[in-house]
Amino acid sequence: MKTIPVNVATEDELSEVILLKLLTHSARFAVGTCNRRGGFGYLRSRIDGWNSAARGIPFILLTDLDECECPQKLLETWLKIPRHPNLLFRVAVREVEAWILADRKNFSKFLGIDERFIPTEGDLLPDPKKALVAAAARSRNKSIRESIVPKLGSTAKQGPDYNACLGGFVLKDWNVRLAQKHSPSLERTMVRLAAFTPTFK
Repeated sequence: MKTIPVNVATEDELSEVILLKLLTHSARFAVGTCNRRGGFGYLRSRIDGWNSAARGIPFILLTDLDECECPQKLLETWLKIPRHPNLLFRVAVREVEAWILADRKNFSKFLGIDERFIPTEGDLLPDPKKALVAAAARSRNKSIRESIVPKLGSTAKQGPDYNACLGGFVLKDWNVRLAQKHSPSLERTMVRLAAFTPTFK
């Protein structure tokens, strides 16, 4: 099967690691350029250009839904012109952390805590990152706690090595098949990746 060349764009380091893991899992894509500079603002400011560039090479953009009503509404807010078929706009509901939590079996092992402390139905959580940090605070592994959980009294929402620590888990232990069974938004993304065929006109 011939691989499909694509460029990718994500909000942050963790989202990029997750998207690349999904593309590796699908075994259909050859990734060229990875675009990220931190936050959805960068993605929103560049989406028109990537939409045009998708005529020559497909782009896969992954962002968080956050507080927006639905993925379609988010796309309509960001993109004022018709989306090119080669621009895949994928949305994690409500944050990519929900996709990590969806593999409760392996994430609980990683943290060294009982699986019952990992929330079910992460797509329904209003703040998956907060839930993930709360679960990590229970970890018996000091290194994991210090990496993921912000210091006591800090106003930060995450620890100093949050992305690298979770990225390592994603690369080594996160099971895409298990996760997509418990996350409808991840399942939709995997189905879309499996069905995608680029259009060149």
